[in-house]
Amino acid sequence: MENQHPLNIALVGDHDPHITAHRAIPLALELAAKQTGHSIRLQWLATPLITENAVLEHFDGVWCVPGSPYQNEDGALRAIRFAREQRRPFLGTCGGFQHAVLEYARNVMGWVDAVHGETSPEAERALLTPLSCALVETIDSLQLEADSLIAKAYGRRTVFEGYHCRFGVNPHFERDLLSERLHAVARDSAADLRAVELRDHPFFVATLFQPERAALEGRVPPLVRAFVQACAMAQA
Repeated sequence: MENQHPLNIALVGDHDPHITAHRAIPLALELAAKQTGHSIRLQWLATPLITENAVLEHFDGVWCVPGSPYQNEDGALRAIRFAREQRRPFLGTCGGFQHAVLEYARNVMGWVDAVHGETSPEAERALLTPLSCALVETIDSLQLEADSLIAKAYGRRTVFEGYHCRFGVNPHFERDLLSERLHAVARDSAADLRAVELRDHPFFVATLFQPERAALEGRVPPLVRAFVQACAMAQA
């Protein structure tokens, strides 16, 4: 039976029809909605518009989408912090992963000098740095952590996913960053960090890969389906 109240989902990012992921995301949510029986109302939230929490209050879930650097980094970070602190279901993919890590580093770890290396490459604490091998239009295997939200979504421990990404977590900071609530839940074939979750949050998942791309081939992305179900539980 279809949910009586549509799920309101914020797509945080600066919409660009030329970005493959931006074409895939509405389709991924549509496919997940059909499979789960929930109606969804999605809204693109351009980062310059996110200047206060009030614009986020009525959303059941927040998806920080690919396409960084964002027009307003602070707007993206505010949306992520809101989802983390208010315990709203959160999904971050590609640039969303990078900024979820950055928000956590600044506001939970207290690393106020943490920056994204895409915009401040010379900074002492460049938390996101160029990958040794840029993951642009590539597919790789991933090993998922047992009992993680992501492993439960896929229903298996090994998956293959696609990327369009040039930046990842700086290995120099990885151990400290993952020492408490934030933990690694996926690593690629070279054992590099590719997804994180928050331990004390109902659904907070961030991936460097782009699971939404499955929708372009007519497949329901398991992680997007899990995100939609989490939004429905939050609304209930």
